[in-house]
Amino acid sequence: MTATESGAPDPPEAADESTGPLEAAARGLQGLSTELTARVPQLLEAMRSVGAGLELHTTLDRICETAAELADARYAAIGVVDDAGDGLSDFVTFGVDEDVARRIGHLPDGHAGLLGALIRDPGTIRLADLSKDPRAAGFPPGHPPMRSFLGVPIRVQGEIFGNLYLAEKRDGGEFNDYDVHMVRVLATEAGIAIGNARLYEAARQRERWIDGSVAVTTALLSGGDADDSLTVVAEQARRLAGADVGIVLLPAEEGGLEIVAVSSTRPTKALGVVIPPESSAVARLLKGEAVFLTDASTDPRVIGPLTSEYGPSMILPLQSGGRVLGALATPRLLGGRPFTEGERTLAEQFASQAALALMMAEAQRDRERLAVYEDRDRIARDLHDLVIQRLFATGMMLESAQRRSIVPAVREGVGKAVDELDVTIQEIRTAIFALQQGPAEAPAGLRTRVLREINMAAVPLGFTPAHRFLGPIDSTVGELTGKNLVAALREALSNAFRHAGAGRIEVVVDAGATLPDGSAGVRLSVADDGVGLPEGGRRSGLRNLARRAESLGGASWCGPGIGEGGGGTALIWEAPL
Repeated sequence: MTATESGAPDPPEAADESTGPLEAAARGLQGLSTELTARVPQLLEAMRSVGAGLELHTTLDRICETAAELADARYAAIGVVDDAGDGLSDFVTFGVDEDVARRIGHLPDGHAGLLGALIRDPGTIRLADLSKDPRAAGFPPGHPPMRSFLGVPIRVQGEIFGNLYLAEKRDGGEFNDYDVHMVRVLATEAGIAIGNARLYEAARQRERWIDGSVAVTTALLSGGDADDSLTVVAEQARRLAGADVGIVLLPAEEGGLEIVAVSSTRPTKALGVVIPPESSAVARLLKGEAVFLTDASTDPRVIGPLTSEYGPSMILPLQSGGRVLGALATPRLLGGRPFTEGERTLAEQFASQAALALMMAEAQRDRERLAVYEDRDRIARDLHDLVIQRLFATGMMLESAQRRSIVPAVREGVGKAVDELDVTIQEIRTAIFALQQGPAEAPAGLRTRVLREINMAAVPLGFTPAHRFLGPIDSTVGELTGKNLVAALREALSNAFRHAGAGRIEVVVDAGATLPDGSAGVRLSVADDGVGLPEGGRRSGLRNLARRAESLGGASWCGPGIGEGGGGTALIWEAPL
């Protein structure tokens, strides 16, 4: 039997266009019986309690608890209708403890049964025994028994927000007309409270996304390592979107999109994975179109080895000024909550801001790189035009003095000095050649790139680090591992120059190393005789090296150096081949 069949006064469920919700609620209380009027103070207290907060989920919890107390129900729940209007995006309960919820498993999605019927045809429903209703789909295993049932829609600004469900009257009877009236008035007040909470939540959410955009822009323009800056983009996107993973993808040389930065709540081997160009999602992204997936594990638009574990996903183009730089993905795990329209809009705005910051950072790095090249050209010219010419002239003067000397020891000493000058001139010419070299577009191999880093570091250090290669470096070490190894070498040599005050450095690259799990790997060792790691010093660079190694399945740590008594520092960095 429904509430409208009971013969009791029937207050309106929601305000029409000519009246506000509070006026509708007040009109519904007029002419009520003495018994119902006696419960008005309880109703007013319940309404006050419902409107006491602004956080949305807390408000929903409070509505459930208040409604259960008001109608003397054992269980209460609110099903939030999703954006499509054909299912539930959230389900908040009261009276069901954690053990029972764990036995029940998945919460209802509202696509079938009595809950689905309330979504398709929202209205007040009162049942003495819901199990006998033909629309009921039964309970899952572990679900507590329920007989009496009362369902009331909740409207926010005239639109259906969801339904308030009450079940199992505590006295064993069914919900009466007075319960229906009280709960419907409470649902009207709940609509107002939910509307306020949604506005507050939307404002807070926009503020968080704006703060995240500022953090990304600051990181990208700080002049730090480009890979670390991309990781900041991934971390902020994951945190703000409430996703399980944040991923930055850039165009791959062979086509498609390559994962270049990952932020995850759990270990992942996504770094370096390429989404092939055959994926229709890649084509859309490169055209500047966003891709929204309800279930990435089954959607044919995305091809790749990582999609099987993800459900709702946003893949957004990083584009600015008509140029697509890459893409930003924020997937949730299978069974995760779908992204709302508001979240999609904010994420697209965030991606546009991140792309603009990326372009500004790229332009800034180009300017800095040009300034470095101009400075290197000037240094090379000065070395060639001034230093080498003076050394050459000094050598000729010494040779002339050697010929005029009649003392054998003097002639021998001057001859050695001339030889040393010749070696010095050759070393300076090698340095000039290195200074005049630009970055290679396609390096011949890992050995070449390691030697280039060592020779470039020799200029600020004042000496060339000793180096050794063990095993087939170029043929066994993969491109992704090699790229990260070179970055680790660059960081280690930079630390040795800036902080260690080293006078001797030894670099060893071993392609025949065995990792702790028994697999084949490559190990980089950079040891110096400097001052060692200072107590309380910054460790951000070392953490970056460790993060690079761990993302590949390897590790990084520091040990004693090659100074007297183990002084100095040795950086060890290893990863699978």
